[in-house]
Amino acid sequence: MSKQSKSSDSRREFMVNSGKMALATGMVGAAVGHSESVYAGSNAAKATKADSGNLKYTDNIWNRDTYAKLVGDLQFGEQRFGWFKGKAMGIREGEKVRDICGFEGFSFTRLVDMGNGVYQKLLREVGFYTDLETGEVLETMTNPYTGEEVKVVHIANDPFNYKISAFYPKPPTYGTLNKEKVPDVPFLLPWQETPDGNVVLETGIHLYYPSALQPDKWPRESPGKFTRVSEMFRYVIRKENLANPDLTKVDYTGTWSRITPWFPWLLMDQAEGHMSYICTMGAYDSMDVVSPQVLAYAKKHYPKYFNAPDKWEEPSLSSLERYALEQTPASEKGK
Repeated sequence: MSKQSKSSDSRREFMVNSGKMALATGMVGAAVGHSESVYAGSNAAKATKADSGNLKYTDNIWNRDTYAKLVGDLQFGEQRFGWFKGKAMGIREGEKVRDICGFEGFSFTRLVDMGNGVYQKLLREVGFYTDLETGEVLETMTNPYTGEEVKVVHIANDPFNYKISAFYPKPPTYGTLNKEKVPDVPFLLPWQETPDGNVVLETGIHLYYPSALQPDKWPRESPGKFTRVSEMFRYVIRKENLANPDLTKVDYTGTWSRITPWFPWLLMDQAEGHMSYICTMGAYDSMDVVSPQVLAYAKKHYPKYFNAPDKWEEPSLSSLERYALEQTPASEKGK
């Protein structure tokens, strides 16, 4: 294989998140994103039109700063609000996809200039599972597959940090569980102009790594010895905003989707199948987009998540790895 082919293959292994998203999602590392983190996309030069004016699609410095404007604020120290809302679905062989619950959350991000061409993205994010009809945040729910009453464990990632530079970041380690080694690749994103004056950015990540919830310790929560996770992000941005060099942040609307094992708190006993999230996401100046139920619940139970971190801290874990640290294995079914 040629050196050029190896570089192209490596780029396809990355993605930038949001986030999560993040939520890290899970996310949203949630991530929920994001949300929110960045890993590679496809060949940016093939995905976009030629550079024009202030839209320097093939300049990795421009890509670094423009992506930073989407997920943060280049007025360093200022907070940036991000939001996502949608649903989580269960998928099993031999039956139709089933809506399980709603999912809504938000993040706050702060950028720090390290002075060497690298920006630290400091983020806290929360994601709440909600009743599909009322939108109320769930404390417990009946597992629709087993009929068992289970305790709902929401996503609260503090922190989910990463660095933005002129080169793609390395994939997350998830507490050293992901040991993949990759070369440096210039940070060129797959921007795509549309006829209606928008620019679309598509990113995604696909991972397969040893599970933090090993079946010998977590027989009811575990997906098995390995975890398979994919996250896909779509950003829709007004072209004139993307091209405006005076803006330190750029609003967007888009989608975040995630394929992940069963929620551990569903206690599926390693059954075949998995979960899929699909959410609308965005970054705006106002929190008015957050539903009243989620806003009230977060203010009461998660007040510190209305502020981004002030300094770099580690580790940054997804919700699955955080679950393994913060929860305890469930008792055998029926006990």
